Amino acid sequence: MGKSIFFMVPYPLGKAPSQRFRFEQYFNLLEQNGFNFIIKPFYSDKTWLILHQEGHFISKSIRILSSFFVRFFQLFQLKKYDIIFIHREGAPIGPAFFEWIIAKILKKKIIYDFDDAVWLPNYSEANTKVHRLKNYTKVNSIMKWASKVSAGNNYLANYAKQYNTNVVVNPTTIDTDNYHNPELFFSQNAKYENEKIVIGWTGTHTTGKYLSFLVPVFEKLNKEFDFEFCVISNEDPAIKLSNLNFIKWNKESEIEDLSRFDIGVMPLSDDLWANGKCGFKALQYMSLGIPTIASPVGMNTEIVDEGINGFLCTTEKEWYDSFYYLLSDVNNRERMRSSARDKIIQNYSVISNQQNFLNLFSIDSPVRT
Repeated sequence: MGKSIFFMVPYPLGKAPSQRFRFEQYFNLLEQNGFNFIIKPFYSDKTWLILHQEGHFISKSIRILSSFFVRFFQLFQLKKYDIIFIHREGAPIGPAFFEWIIAKILKKKIIYDFDDAVWLPNYSEANTKVHRLKNYTKVNSIMKWASKVSAGNNYLANYAKQYNTNVVVNPTTIDTDNYHNPELFFSQNAKYENEKIVIGWTGTHTTGKYLSFLVPVFEKLNKEFDFEFCVISNEDPAIKLSNLNFIKWNKESEIEDLSRFDIGVMPLSDDLWANGKCGFKALQYMSLGIPTIASPVGMNTEIVDEGINGFLCTTEKEWYDSFYYLLSDVNNRERMRSSARDKIIQNYSVISNQQNFLNLFSIDSPVRT
């Protein structure tokens, strides 16, 4: 093949799930197939550390301005690359300036990749000032200019088809052999009869808001079962439960921490933003053989098979009944474990998606104008 790829991405390597599980874990595959590539994030490691902290507005502004200059000078490196792979956006604020130059001036072939409804406003309280400077609709222009669009699910792909006819569904995937593999942690996480059952959730503080819906369900269940509710996140959730156990997210112990779960949860509200999500929590849980209870929103309805590897619930009663079924009988949980992992291996693993990912870089169509 011999093609060269410039990965223009927002986040430092190894930091953001959208990058780690969409393309970073395929870098070895690209090398094995003769591709040369370079990765250039917009945010430096230092900027990333303060980005989602409250305050630091002046420091954030200086660092972001510096990142713009760095990104601009990177444009002079693009001549020697065949494909420019843009994940989400070239810069987090302002118009599609860099993408316009790449497509219109440099006439480069662009693969545009996204895994959320990035055309909709979505931001944390820590970044309300920066949010005002964002241009959410610029993604529509980037899609028009791209030679190919890589979308995380069918919902996103259908949106992209309004602007580009060359759209591929490239799902977020899991490395079920070398990373999300329960056998790697089975010995230290095997359950004993006297250990509590663990219901778990993982995610950032921005999605932690969905957990409030489950509080009354857990309060009711606490009267009948002795279980732990484990939250793995970057911030302690603002919910009050006597059986809550907060574990700060750590990349080094991420899989071992997740392997403690007996049941995984993914509550969501049924809105446009949630419908664009790629079901990453469910993918993580189920890849480790963890039965999953989720809201029937977006990709969740494709990942979770009702009564086979988990449940899809809307009302409090449905959530309660599903928890009761899994908490009351270990055989019910064990029956779903292998089904959950098999579903991910067959449909959402790195192995199952390898050829689909490689096909992204087969671009024979002319650059769009």
